[in-house]
Amino acid sequence: MSNAMSNEIRDLEQQIDRAAHSGRHDEAARLWARLLVLVPNHLGAITAVGQHAFRRGDMPAACDAFKRLIAIDGSDPQQWTNLALIYQNLKDEVAEEAAIKGALSVDPMDLLGLVLRADLYERQGKRHQAARAHGAVATVAPPLDRLPPQLRPAVEKSMQYRAQYDQEFGSYLDAQLAPLLSEFKGEKLERFRVAVDIMFGRKLRYEARPMTFFYPHLPAIEFFDRALFPWLDGFEAATDALRDEFLSVLCEEHALVPYVSYEPDVPLNQWAELNNSPQWSAFFLYKDGKLIEANAAKCPLTMSLLAGAPQPIQVNRTPAAMFSLLKPKTRIPPHVGVSNVRLVTHVPLIIPAGCGFRVGNETRDWLPGRAWVFDDTIEHEAWNESDQLRVVLIFDVWHPHLSDAERTLITALAAGMTGFASDNSSFDL
Repeated sequence: MSNAMSNEIRDLEQQIDRAAHSGRHDEAARLWARLLVLVPNHLGAITAVGQHAFRRGDMPAACDAFKRLIAIDGSDPQQWTNLALIYQNLKDEVAEEAAIKGALSVDPMDLLGLVLRADLYERQGKRHQAARAHGAVATVAPPLDRLPPQLRPAVEKSMQYRAQYDQEFGSYLDAQLAPLLSEFKGEKLERFRVAVDIMFGRKLRYEARPMTFFYPHLPAIEFFDRALFPWLDGFEAATDALRDEFLSVLCEEHALVPYVSYEPDVPLNQWAELNNSPQWSAFFLYKDGKLIEANAAKCPLTMSLLAGAPQPIQVNRTPAAMFSLLKPKTRIPPHVGVSNVRLVTHVPLIIPAGCGFRVGNETRDWLPGRAWVFDDTIEHEAWNESDQLRVVLIFDVWHPHLSDAERTLITALAAGMTGFASDNSSFDL
């Protein structure tokens, strides 16, 4: 290319820039056309000519420009989506679908391409394909507040379309399955029901996600079958006496400590509001595997019952047992525990109205005299919306599906980890 031509191209590009910034789009388009005479494969010029034609409503000219652009390059999904929009205006659905496929072949995650495909299938009356396409939009899209404003309505529509489709699909299958579920009325079918609810978005999918130590192949169940823990009978029968024993030490405020207590330099995330707060406190009987002798001496009945529970033995971690106090108008945020080798037991003692507890998809109200065991490595939260104190006896037990040999090995593992650190640290197994 000669210097004279290079100078002419550079001058044209500067004129185009000035015209575009001044809003003189027709002049800019004429200059782009002149530039194309000099540089026939100038991608920016071809794009600008096509966009100008599109804005004028000259779809055939716009189509020629973007087909030419794709023939030369075709590496940018926006080139294809622009062509798809042109074909949409030309009412050529076959070519529109081919252009959308071209965009998604370049980038299967291109949000505009996915939106256009969902819209096309919906216009064509392909309901099931449209639902899948709208679902892909909802899956790929970032949170609404991070979307460009021009895409937000389309993504909201996709979310609504897919939700409505799933609701109708779920209702249809509910009706289809109802006779068979009635036939098996005496069977334990909660797992099947939850699986269907998750499939149609009526419930979320929760799994065991321990923060520290994950033991594979253990069932992750929100609330375990009460029949697995016959030793709970003694706790439930002694509820009134356990409550009285706790009330006798409640006046000793100095023995109550915050349930959550981290040093100032530790990242807290969800615990920021409750760290070192009296709103959620505890009267510890065992803490970090150590007996709190002064507290335990004041609760002989509680300690005798705990002796009959299968408490894990892990150096500097378990046993763990305490009376948990949640003050009025306090919420414990969603969180997960550190290891799925142990489960958590709740024995409700003082439960005013307005208290609740959720593990995964299941929400329950505490009832004095009825204990439960749950997997705390599944997301869970608690709240006290009342004007009174809520008190629950909490302690850890081994996961019932661990063999004696496995429990012994896990105990040895914890001891070995502590021995390696040689500084009396807890490894939260």
